[in-house]
Amino acid sequence: MIGKYPAKMDDKNRLFVPAKLREELGREFYVTLGFNCGHRCLTVYSKEDWQTLSENYNRLPLAQRSGPTSLIFINATECAPDKQNRFSLTQNLMNYAGISKDVVIVGRAGQAEIWDAAEFDAFELENLTPEKLMASLEAIGL
Repeated sequence: MIGKYPAKMDDKNRLFVPAKLREELGREFYVTLGFNCGHRCLTVYSKEDWQTLSENYNRLPLAQRSGPTSLIFINATECAPDKQNRFSLTQNLMNYAGISKDVVIVGRAGQAEIWDAAEFDAFELENLTPEKLMASLEAIGL
């Protein structure tokens, strides 16, 4: 998944799934708490990736399945877009990520993220430097 897609929440806390992400996300996907470089956002997982995440979680020792790790599942919501390709977010998730009206949906390799537009702008401004971009490319092996 790649790209950056500005969007607006409607009055019923619904978002439109960008066409370029629809096929990769599928007809059902999951949204939960996320973060990126200290910024709060929401992470979107395809059904298949959510299944893998759940299986990995269930293999953890019981002591590691409590506390912060469990919050990823406790706060998750399953999404099935309607015929207009809209899906709803819970107020709890919106509050966590500081989402009000203007959002940015971004593709991030195997997942997508949903950001409050102002928070994403701050994240991008903070990280869009030649030094950080070079470090990122080196981290992924280029």
